[in-house]
Amino acid sequence: MSIPKPPDPAKLVISVFMRDKAFLGKVFDPLEQIGGRADMISNWLAFDFTDYYHKEMGSPLYRKVIAFKDLIDQQDLARIKTLTNQVEEKNLVKGKRQVNIDPGYLLPSRFILATGKDYSHRIYIGERVYADLTLIYTKQGFRPLEWTYPDYSSSELTDFLEKIRNKYVLDLKERQNK
Repeated sequence: MSIPKPPDPAKLVISVFMRDKAFLGKVFDPLEQIGGRADMISNWLAFDFTDYYHKEMGSPLYRKVIAFKDLIDQQDLARIKTLTNQVEEKNLVKGKRQVNIDPGYLLPSRFILATGKDYSHRIYIGERVYADLTLIYTKQGFRPLEWTYPDYSSSELTDFLEKIRNKYVLDLKERQNK
């Protein structure tokens, strides 16, 4: 028989992409209100894997990935997705998004994104939100799955997630030693 135990706290990671890089300044404070103090921020990453967002947001698009210092309860992901959707909505111009915000969390074994879209590999977590198993971690590093979006498979993004993971693992050890 398996004995239920509390899940480990997770590292909140939010991906933000937009056409105008200066727009990050407009959403950064609201994101810190949601996730706490930012801990690690990526360089600007290319977002040229799809033209899906071009009609709504224009092009080219640029991404920043932000990891937050405070660890979260995994069950909070649905609430966080709802809050980041509100940030997107507050910044609509003529009904079009100026920013796309994708919250997720990282654990030693995987990277999960929150989404409002149901699909076979996504698990409902409440508040009209699903958890998408986006990457798994193996001895070779982060590995995409057959449904992983191409941008999340890029070495630029997975290399940065690896840095976040390394720090997160140290944070967990420090927390356990207290």
